[in-house]
Amino acid sequence: MAFLADRLAAVKPSPTVAITARAGALKREGRDIIALSAGEPDFDTPAHIGAAGKAAIDAGKTRYTAPDGIVELKEAIARKFARENGLTYGLDQIIVGTGGKQVLFNALLATLNADDEVLIPAPYWVSYPDIVEMCGARPVVLPCPAEQGFKLSPAALEAAITPATKWLIFNSPSNPTGAGYSADELRAITDVLLRHPHVWILSDDMYEHIAYPGFTFVTPAQVEPQLHGRTLTLNGVSKAYAMTGWRIGYAGAPKVLIDAMRMVQGQSTTNPSSISQWAAVAALDGPQDYIAESRAAFLRRRDLVVAALNAIDGLSCPTPEGAFYVYPSIAGLIGRRTPSGVEIASDADFVRELLEATGVAVVHGAAFGLSPHFRVSYAAADEVLADACARIARFCKGLT
Repeated sequence: MAFLADRLAAVKPSPTVAITARAGALKREGRDIIALSAGEPDFDTPAHIGAAGKAAIDAGKTRYTAPDGIVELKEAIARKFARENGLTYGLDQIIVGTGGKQVLFNALLATLNADDEVLIPAPYWVSYPDIVEMCGARPVVLPCPAEQGFKLSPAALEAAITPATKWLIFNSPSNPTGAGYSADELRAITDVLLRHPHVWILSDDMYEHIAYPGFTFVTPAQVEPQLHGRTLTLNGVSKAYAMTGWRIGYAGAPKVLIDAMRMVQGQSTTNPSSISQWAAVAALDGPQDYIAESRAAFLRRRDLVVAALNAIDGLSCPTPEGAFYVYPSIAGLIGRRTPSGVEIASDADFVRELLEATGVAVVHGAAFGLSPHFRVSYAAADEVLADACARIARFCKGLT
């Protein structure tokens, strides 16, 4: 009898975590490393949010809370959904989890059976397929190449839906590409879903507030209110407020789903950190100046990185609508060799050799389901990004 569960056979360690760990190990060895592999704002959490966390400690708000979050935070979330997305949720239709990933995991664990299918446009966040696999269901990957703007077409969605389809996972702006769907593009997707009432939509809106000029964020249930009754609208404070370590995600959904997710969470982690919850109240209800300030910095960095990478022979880097990633193609470098004779046969080869030769850590496109690309997180200081791009340019120039 095997000790480890069979379900783990289909699950892979997170590539972003693995590459970041490798970069950290090289740095501890004394190497000059620039890690652009993790999706984490480099800014400090805004002062008023940190102060709210400290005040919660001083006030003794350090005990267990309701499994799905304190009432004050759920009320703040309801106000946020109404104010920014035009969505109405009662408190019994909102759940707070230990990060967006737990909220997503709870939703899929609470709903998926062995014969169910989950549609996942690629490139995708690395955890989507593995979470589906861990829940015993089947991820169905829908390739969305660069010539489509890394976006799912209505025709491809229509063709992929079967009687076994239970969820479409939707992410805009996207990790890893930064691609964002306009209202018209999203409406074409929701029109397809209206014809298939058995399919639910899980909308990962984590990068909502990192949206650049020319692109206006919208979420599916906002574009098509008829889908409100079968949509999980997922969000969190990690990216918008530089609160990755605070670990607070949340979602609004029909009560039947929230009840099931609450039961799962009640038998796993129970409540998120009480201190983090009070800090999240301050984030959602307090001054929002930080969002515009950080977005302006990310826009400047985006333009710096896109221009620098597009100036490199062999790379092609589309300009993203949002988030803080670029997803350049290395198609022009496939088949070339490093000075030591190693062939660049894949994006995994490119990323590995780039890290070893230059100390720049990025993530290979295969990890996100679409090659030959790599992901750069430009959540780093301008001078660090300029240095990294110069190193990438030298590496590419040295390939023959």
